[in-house]
Amino acid sequence: MGRVLVTGGAGYIGSHAVRALVDAGHLVAVLDNLSAGHAKAVPDGVPLVECSMHDTLRVVQALEEHRADAVMHFAAWLDVAASVSDPIGYYYNNVTGTLAVLDAMRRVGVKQFIFSSTCATYGEPIRVPMDESLDPRPINAYGQTKLAVERALPHIERAHGIRFIALRYFNAAGAHPDGTIGEDHTPEIHLIPRALDAASGGAPLKVFGEDYPTPDGTCLRDYIHVSDLADAHVRALDALAGGGASGVFNVGTGIPHSVREMIAAVSDVVGSPVQWVPAPRRQGDPAALYASSDRIQAALGWRPQFPHIRTIVEHAWRWHSTHPRGYDDPRA
Repeated sequence: MGRVLVTGGAGYIGSHAVRALVDAGHLVAVLDNLSAGHAKAVPDGVPLVECSMHDTLRVVQALEEHRADAVMHFAAWLDVAASVSDPIGYYYNNVTGTLAVLDAMRRVGVKQFIFSSTCATYGEPIRVPMDESLDPRPINAYGQTKLAVERALPHIERAHGIRFIALRYFNAAGAHPDGTIGEDHTPEIHLIPRALDAASGGAPLKVFGEDYPTPDGTCLRDYIHVSDLADAHVRALDALAGGGASGVFNVGTGIPHSVREMIAAVSDVVGSPVQWVPAPRRQGDPAALYASSDRIQAALGWRPQFPHIRTIVEHAWRWHSTHPRGYDDPRA
């Protein structure tokens, strides 16, 4: 049983990781400035420290107060398009902010760090499925900021003994199977919740590009259930706690699905058609992105428990249909 400070633990993926940590018997505290997270996503009994990760002294206090022996770091901005228009903001938040957390860890002597990274570090893939041997070549500021942290971590380990595992994951999707926590972004940028909204009478879904070299002309992506991501983070933490070496791992199902396939799955689950309109391709959108997760399966024994898109959509719909206003809904 460990004591873990989860930065960004009130956000989408972070809150699911917090739930998984609690279920596994870890003692958890959350640090979040609630700019994108939701206090209601934090389980009862889990302390919430409301502050910025840039405030190193407050992070130090949180680490000491909760006697943390590890940090799981989710506090980052994640909108690729916004990173193109605001690279300074993204570097400040994702790189400088992460270094502030690591500096707090150094001061307190916390030696285990789980880093939420991304497949965007790879950029345009030269082959799929993508494995960790590919040379990272990000094509946007978001991917560059995550790679910058990844490249800093070995230097920090050599200097300060902070071991790390960075998890590069693909398209996070779904919601907790019990429907109590889920995805609530403003604005919403992810495909499944936008498609669910379109099938429920909301604005039509924009499909960016129908002329890709794929079987149906739309992009292929690897959709990984958010609870499977949470499980990967817990396994990574347990590996470090057991003395395991630092490393970088992909987390994905290895199964590509097109935008049209996802639209069909949402229509089937909701029971009404997804209204959609064609839109031009977005700059930098590769035709296909999907993972090889052989390394994490071999090293950490991780396997996706919810690999099927229908299950992922069903769990997302369970959350969205009962919380149409997200965490502002009184049932959240």
